[in-house]
Amino acid sequence: MAIILSINSGSSSVKVSIYKSAAQGHPPTQLADASISGLTAPPAQLTYERGSEKIKNQEVKGIRSNEDACEYILDHLVKDGGLSEITSRDDITHACHRVVHGGDYPAAHVIDEDTYHHLQDLTDLAPLHNASALAIVEACMKALPKAKNIAYFDSSFHSTMPKEIETYPIDPEIAKKNKLRKYGFHGISYAFITRSVAEFLKKPESETSIIALHLGSGASACAVKNGQSLDNSMGLTPLAGLPGATRSGDVDPSLIFHFTHDAGKPSPGSTKELHISTAEEILNKKSGWKALAGTTDFGTISSSSDPRCKLAFDILVDRILGFIGSYYVKLEGKVDALVFAGGIGEKAALLRKRILEKCKCLGFEVDDEKNDKAIEDVVQDIGKEARHRSLVCQTDEQFEMARQCAVGLQTK
Repeated sequence: MAIILSINSGSSSVKVSIYKSAAQGHPPTQLADASISGLTAPPAQLTYERGSEKIKNQEVKGIRSNEDACEYILDHLVKDGGLSEITSRDDITHACHRVVHGGDYPAAHVIDEDTYHHLQDLTDLAPLHNASALAIVEACMKALPKAKNIAYFDSSFHSTMPKEIETYPIDPEIAKKNKLRKYGFHGISYAFITRSVAEFLKKPESETSIIALHLGSGASACAVKNGQSLDNSMGLTPLAGLPGATRSGDVDPSLIFHFTHDAGKPSPGSTKELHISTAEEILNKKSGWKALAGTTDFGTISSSSDPRCKLAFDILVDRILGFIGSYYVKLEGKVDALVFAGGIGEKAALLRKRILEKCKCLGFEVDDEKNDKAIEDVVQDIGKEARHRSLVCQTDEQFEMARQCAVGLQTK
């Protein structure tokens, strides 16, 4: 029996879901969830759930890094007497890692020494996103010597984008040498969304076309044509496209040089391992809703009468509508559904309502009663009978990695 850890490591938290592989043709079974948050704002806190066993925001001492958090979670799993499937670290057979930027990797990849060094090289393309994942990969390779480590990339799902969409209009030789093209991100989520919506609509994935919105502190839009990514709002890095909690999204490329003359200089946040410019620091960490409204909490933004919050809300609606309109045309109107996902997409009923009201001209129509209900199903209808469906999907990146891992085991 395979025991699979699905690991999602961010700058301030480490989340781990534990699964066991099931019989062939069946999805893996979830055993437990563990996460440690507060890595950048101590004290660190443990949240753990296994059946009726629940720990929420328990303060843990001595945790200062992603590696510390990984070690603590592994120890907690082994010491949990109610988790009979894991009595030692050797019982863990696979560790699945969410890595944001996979460069030209079109699919998941088993991590060996060569792969690890290649991923290190890619960190220059996404220094704010890959570094924490690679720290956990290295920690797991040491802590779980018998486990197979596998990288699942947010960019892989978008490897089907056509050349005219992925290519930037810059010097082709320099672009090729420096790997400068649109990659697209949130791909693990979009893979889950596409498959789940196809099942909900009782259609083959290869015949399912949707416009999907992954809306969280990082937000993006995706056009899926016949089960494959046609376009994604993110680009060379996750900064492009929609604004987020601290990201600017699309701006005039020259804006940053008028914002600060130090744009190209190393950021004060740079380290020996993490090379970021002042421009990257400002546009990724000091922009978005934080800059506009003074908060990164979208719940506060959507419920506030503060003009700054209203502006941040209206800007997000406007930018989302721009991508929906563009993708609707690119899909030639052959759209099965507009799908909301991510923490904000699943919870912000007012945002969904405003967007769908504006999209009525395209054949989407919100049902207020359905839209106001809690989202409990994996895929839930929030629209009236109209030309196209309006849906919400509770995306699950960690399950998607475990599912792909289990499918890989069963097909070998």
